[in-house]
Amino acid sequence: MKRSFFSVAVLGLVLAFLYIPILLVFAYGFVPNGISMSFFGSDGRFLGVTWKWYRQIFTGGFAIKPLLDSFWLSITVAGLATLISCVFGTTAALALHRWKGRLQSIHHTLVYVPLIMPDILIGISLLMLFVAVKVECGFWTILIAHVTFCVSYVVMTILARLQDFDDRLIEAAYDLGAGPWYTFFKVELPLLLPGIVAGGLLAFTLSIDDVVITSFVNGAGTNTFPTYVSSMTKHSKNLPAVFALSTLMLIFTCALVGVSKTLTGKNQTKQKGK
Repeated sequence: MKRSFFSVAVLGLVLAFLYIPILLVFAYGFVPNGISMSFFGSDGRFLGVTWKWYRQIFTGGFAIKPLLDSFWLSITVAGLATLISCVFGTTAALALHRWKGRLQSIHHTLVYVPLIMPDILIGISLLMLFVAVKVECGFWTILIAHVTFCVSYVVMTILARLQDFDDRLIEAAYDLGAGPWYTFFKVELPLLLPGIVAGGLLAFTLSIDDVVITSFVNGAGTNTFPTYVSSMTKHSKNLPAVFALSTLMLIFTCALVGVSKTLTGKNQTKQKGK
């Protein structure tokens, strides 16, 4: 089928819209002037490129230490939120799949609501809750807030996986003498693992990227990477360090995707060989 010029042009515009900003992030990680954010001086002379922002990241420069602290805080919160959400989400999804009834319908509604509720409403609600129970905002309130909205995405992802699950496999395991725990860990969990991993990756992405909810529940000295970057964009001469760190995160993410694709390809090759 011959491609029309219009379809190619639309594809080009979409790709440009998606990837040009990423290329700009990469480019501005080498900008020499962090105040004007320009590669050119006031006289129009090209100033060249610099690696100093990357050096500051790897050497832990004092100027960007708060940025690095916020980055590691985000990684810690996102990792813990993902782990907790996967445990709670798997349990909730199995309960929704196995048992039906009015109570489970209410359960499903409560799980689904955070997906459609505006982030600002979730943030305000959680803040009012923490104020009511007199809990000081900080690391733990951020973690609780992130688990609150991440677990719903994990539940829905695993429920989608359970739609094609053959319950006769569980019955067969019981008939062969396997107990509930052995059946879960040896039969059910391996089959659900792709859905759990997908839900975990989604939860990690949402957690490390959240700004609105976190801005309501964070305390003094507990700025996550997105909230700290949001404040830096208004007044900071070290802004290029953000672009450099974002570029490193992008490279790391692409490397993980590449490893995942390689392992998946090898697994498919082995299955075909069998």
